[in-house]
Amino acid sequence: MGRSGMPAGEMPADGGGWPLQAIWIRGGSPLRGTVEIQGAKNSALKLMAAALLTAEPCVLENVPDIRDVRMMIEILTGLGAEVTREGDQLRIVARELGEETPVEPVREMRAGIQVMGPVVARRGRIRIFQPGGCSLGPRPIDFHLQGLRAMGAQVAEEFGFIRVEAERLRGTDIYLDFPSVGATENLMMAAVLAEGVTVIHNAAREPEIEDAQRFLNQCGARVSGAGTGVIRVEGVEGLRGGRYRVMPDRIETATFLLAGAAAGGDLALRPAPVYCLEAVLSKMTEIGVHWERPDRETLRVWGAGAVEEGYRPARVRALPYPGFPTDVQPPMTALLAMARGTSMVSDEVHSARFGYVGELRRMGADIWTDGRTAVVRGVKRLTGAQVAAADLRGGAALIVAALAAEGESLIEGATHLYRGYARLEERLAGVGARIARVEV
Repeated sequence: MGRSGMPAGEMPADGGGWPLQAIWIRGGSPLRGTVEIQGAKNSALKLMAAALLTAEPCVLENVPDIRDVRMMIEILTGLGAEVTREGDQLRIVARELGEETPVEPVREMRAGIQVMGPVVARRGRIRIFQPGGCSLGPRPIDFHLQGLRAMGAQVAEEFGFIRVEAERLRGTDIYLDFPSVGATENLMMAAVLAEGVTVIHNAAREPEIEDAQRFLNQCGARVSGAGTGVIRVEGVEGLRGGRYRVMPDRIETATFLLAGAAAGGDLALRPAPVYCLEAVLSKMTEIGVHWERPDRETLRVWGAGAVEEGYRPARVRALPYPGFPTDVQPPMTALLAMARGTSMVSDEVHSARFGYVGELRRMGADIWTDGRTAVVRGVKRLTGAQVAAADLRGGAALIVAALAAEGESLIEGATHLYRGYARLEERLAGVGARIARVEV
């Protein structure tokens, strides 16, 4: 694994045009400098789907160049939309809109299901493959389908496909059994062109839903209540196009904060969406991480790193927003694996989110899991190892651990990381990490 001189440049590609999936890291280097935070993956994908609601051009700014965005582009173009990219801007024009999505990108990425609501609202029907994505336990799309049925749609599931038809959706009251982010966004977008008023009760409250509301309203929709448990949508006859800037990525911000806390140094992150990171920042304060907010758009984390600082253990419960984010739970667990004492981590959002724990054990972590709960007994130091990322945020946990570990680590399966982190090696190398993309 000793490839410290290898560049993070071009490498042989896999079938999807992405580099062979391995990241080499030599731990122990402090991170010093500034990292520019990209646009939010979980917002950009939904706004791209929302652009299908109008035949007029939509321009989205601050869109990260990540694998999930590229797969969503495949879905949009497969439906007949024209998508062009210039820098961090996407121009989407859906003058002609088909009724069947391409199979492969939907199979690989769960967010592909978000085109269902917009296409049904505008075209009256869609045939879409059952979505895939990270293996985080059962995540049925029942809430999406129940909501569309309540709005008058006919739904059939056959041979791995979902068929939804409605001459025109009708506004109604929808009650979600669980505040599902995906279902809230899908039904909110579907309701924009529905006849009458739709009210979504027990709606998810994530900031990305507020971002979607701002974009939709800018295009002529009448949506209110995003960020609360009740969203009200007054249906309109049509939407116009528009230009909109995607919010900064709160999950990416938290990941780099935890990487800085683990490796030590003096790291600044901007533009940081501080207003929606309260749960993460509060927990970091609790365990003894040094951070501050020098201005409205910047977060700074500094210190000697997990090994020297001796962070305190904590009780972490991943919950729907505004609780601790489930997507930040894995890298936080990696940091707690080096705390001085025993931590308890549970995930109330996904039932199988601890798949990465076995790989942390290869690095010397002392973690025991039982269902949705992990007992994390802190060790003085982790050691480098050859490990594999099985999903996006589990891969982020391995990055955090490897940056603080003694020796070299090789993280395979890193294509998962490219789904959500743009130019990861380049940006970490720019602040002092010894990291490179390598061929296995």
